[in-house]
Amino acid sequence: MRTLIVLLCFFPISILGQERENIESTLEVLNILTGNREIIYREKCHFEAPNWSVDGKFFIVNSNGKLYKIYRTKGVMEEIFTDFAQQCNNDHGISPDGKQLVISHHQQEPNANRGSSTSTIYILPITGGTPRKITDKTPSYWHGWSPDGKTLVYVGEREREFDIYSISVNGGKETRLTYTDGLDDGPEYSPDGKYIYYNSYRSGHMQIWRMNADGSNPFQLTHDRYANWFPHPSPDGKYIVFLSYINDQKQSHPFGKDVKLRLMDLNTREIRDLTNVFFGGQGTINVPSWSPDSQELAFVSFKLL
Repeated sequence: MRTLIVLLCFFPISILGQERENIESTLEVLNILTGNREIIYREKCHFEAPNWSVDGKFFIVNSNGKLYKIYRTKGVMEEIFTDFAQQCNNDHGISPDGKQLVISHHQQEPNANRGSSTSTIYILPITGGTPRKITDKTPSYWHGWSPDGKTLVYVGEREREFDIYSISVNGGKETRLTYTDGLDDGPEYSPDGKYIYYNSYRSGHMQIWRMNADGSNPFQLTHDRYANWFPHPSPDGKYIVFLSYINDQKQSHPFGKDVKLRLMDLNTREIRDLTNVFFGGQGTINVPSWSPDSQELAFVSFKLL
């Protein structure tokens, strides 16, 4: 089921107590080799977190609790039918075969405390449909899909501690992968499935880490003054791109801050800036957004109106 969206984005966005009014969002594509930036879509509304389809033809973003498809050449937003799931956040993604969509939807729980998060992971067809529940425990925020299509990795808050977990795409019992104090977030598999890249506050500063897929052998990859979030390995396995807050944000990744995108060569561990500082943060590059050929990546920048 598809619906063309023209005016919906002009309404204020209010989800989980966060309001985004009078904002212009811009979906851009950046070529990592040439540095060229291309504007794909710009709208006076708040949308976030682009996923790039496996065929390279469209992007998926979230806005106002719903999911939308933006074709690279059409310049319109098309709503993806998600049935009851109308409270989706920016932790969503596409299966390795391009046929399914994973979402993090805030289900209604009658006994939940006001202000608490009930983010729950579901899977549905990428063309739209009724979501199938994967995680029983909340909150759970999706971030990665294993290359073989069998496992999801996500961050979950359990007993007031945020750690990284994995679970079968069929649901069932979750497996805890990290056990340290401080927030662990943004887990994503390497293309060969051997590693999971993530960001962690275990050192007292938010930095990029890598561990084996079973959670063993954690290794710190960045050691700088920036607050580094959401590492995304390129499909060819040569690089990771990540978001750097210019100023320390402790364990938060807020919207509306000075940020830039940086690229690490995984062979040399050298890091270089991909962008100048811009207005972004939460919603810029939360989820996998590489082009299939590993030459471009998609991200969202914002402007206050």
